[in-house]
Amino acid sequence: MLKKLGLSILTLSMIQLVGKAQEKIITATANPIITDKYTADPAAYVYKDSVYLYTGHDVCPKGKDRYEMHEWLVYSSADMVTWKEHPSPLNVKDFAWAKDDAWASQVIERDGKFYWYVAISHGTIHGKSIGVAVADNPRGPFKDAIGKALITNDMTTDVKISWDDIDPTVIIDDDGQAYLFWGNQQCYYAKLKRNMIELDGPIQKVTLTGFTEAPWVHKRKGWYYLSYASGFPEKIVYAMSKNVNGPWEYKGILNEVAGNSNTNHQAIIDFKGKSYFIYHNGAINTDGGSYRRSVCIDYLNYNSDGTMKRVIMTSEGVKKAK
Repeated sequence: MLKKLGLSILTLSMIQLVGKAQEKIITATANPIITDKYTADPAAYVYKDSVYLYTGHDVCPKGKDRYEMHEWLVYSSADMVTWKEHPSPLNVKDFAWAKDDAWASQVIERDGKFYWYVAISHGTIHGKSIGVAVADNPRGPFKDAIGKALITNDMTTDVKISWDDIDPTVIIDDDGQAYLFWGNQQCYYAKLKRNMIELDGPIQKVTLTGFTEAPWVHKRKGWYYLSYASGFPEKIVYAMSKNVNGPWEYKGILNEVAGNSNTNHQAIIDFKGKSYFIYHNGAINTDGGSYRRSVCIDYLNYNSDGTMKRVIMTSEGVKKAK
């Protein structure tokens, strides 16, 4: 069988060794948690006994002032401190219809498949778009799920900019209905079909106070939380609702401006009895500008009425989850 495939046992072993060599263990004893490369726009997903952290990869050349990102990265941890870096599972080149820009993204599982929603520049339709990749494993590799963009800039015309279709976030509600939220300057949302790769109804607008970008939706004890970046430089604020369709009540600042970074982008998860706020700052950027960011993790706490306490950004980060 191996001969028919043109592979020898030795060649197959070498491929396996290369794959293992690309996996690296990182012990995050402080913030930022990753210091050998710049990482940005974190999203996290809890699956079985591990957290999977998905990030963009800032590679802006020294002396340049621009966002340059061509691939997404994935890390996993069973304790929030010891992280395994896996080979990059997704690149802009995996979307034949796209041009470049591996911007903010989020992964979610449904029916044994993992769906990765990404913001990326379209190759033929002007502006940013949202694509979907799919895999059988949270570590990938992922492939384009539909061979075209799910959302393109010409589908949303309320804001006259080319980058209002970015920063996708997805939630699957308790009744099984999935929702996609996204946007810049205007927050949009739409239902997704069960297959997770088609819209199931019209694109709708969300009315939010001071919305800039980076929506993240999560649910806890009957409350829906919509956190997002506001202003510029960005701080993270949030709103709450008893219904995923709103109306959303503004609750105030959740996380202040991140040091040495004009942007902030958050993920919120619960894992082993604690809540975590995952974000980026520019703490290890020694090359100037605001285009070389790094992922950090701190604790998130709730008040008795369900509101969230302001997140305190620390240099120490979090302790091992048990």
